[in-house]
Amino acid sequence: MPTSAISNIEDKKRLVRRLAGDGRGFAEQYGFRVLNNPSNLFQVLCLSVLLSRKGDFRRAVEAAAALRDEGWDSAARLARSMHADRVRVLRAHGQRGDVDGLADVLGDLARTVVDRYRGDLRRLRTEAHQDPARERKLLTDLPGVDDEVTELFLREAQAVWREVAPVADRRALVAARRLGLGRSADDLASLAGSGESERLAWLVGALARVDLEKRYAELTG
Repeated sequence: MPTSAISNIEDKKRLVRRLAGDGRGFAEQYGFRVLNNPSNLFQVLCLSVLLSRKGDFRRAVEAAAALRDEGWDSAARLARSMHADRVRVLRAHGQRGDVDGLADVLGDLARTVVDRYRGDLRRLRTEAHQDPARERKLLTDLPGVDDEVTELFLREAQAVWREVAPVADRRALVAARRLGLGRSADDLASLAGSGESERLAWLVGALARVDLEKRYAELTG
C-alpha cells in the first residue's frame, strides 16, 4: 500500500520529534551503546558488517550481540578468538551462507584494527585529521568494510564523530521519502536541527527501523 507523505512543515517536525524522541539511534535500540571508546566503536563496526549481509536484520543483530556476549567485545579480544569458535557462534545465532568466510572477515577485521590502530578506531579518526572523506577512505581500507558498511557505521558514529554528519543510509532515505521528510541526508539534518548530529543519528536510525520493520502504517494512519 502506498504511504501518505506529510507535506506540512509542522507535521514534519512533529513526526521528527516522535521518531527521535527515544534518544537512541538504530544500534542503541538493539543494545549497542554508541560511545566514543574503542570497545563500543568496534562493536558498532561489527554490527554494521553483519547488517550489510543479505537476510533478516534481526539475525544480524543477534549474531553481533552473541559475539559481544562471548567476550569478544573489542578488536583485541576478537583478534585472539579462534576461527572455529567464531563459526560456531555465528551459525548458532542465525547466520547462513558462507559463514566460514564471514568468520574469516571478522577475524581479519579485528586483527587489522589492532595492527593499524592498536584496537582503537579513534586513532583512525585522528589519522584522518577528522576529515570525513579521509575517514571514509580509511574505513573502506579495512577488511570486510565497503561503502555500505561504512555508511551503516557512520550513521551511528555521527552521534560522537560530529564532523561526518549528515549521514543517512539507504533504508533511512527510503523511509524519509515515503514519509515526506525529504530525499537526502541534508534534508533530514535541517529537520533535526543545525549542529544536532546526535539527534540526526537518532532520527536516521529510527527511519531505518521503520523501513526494516515495515512500520509505515502506524506513523501515517
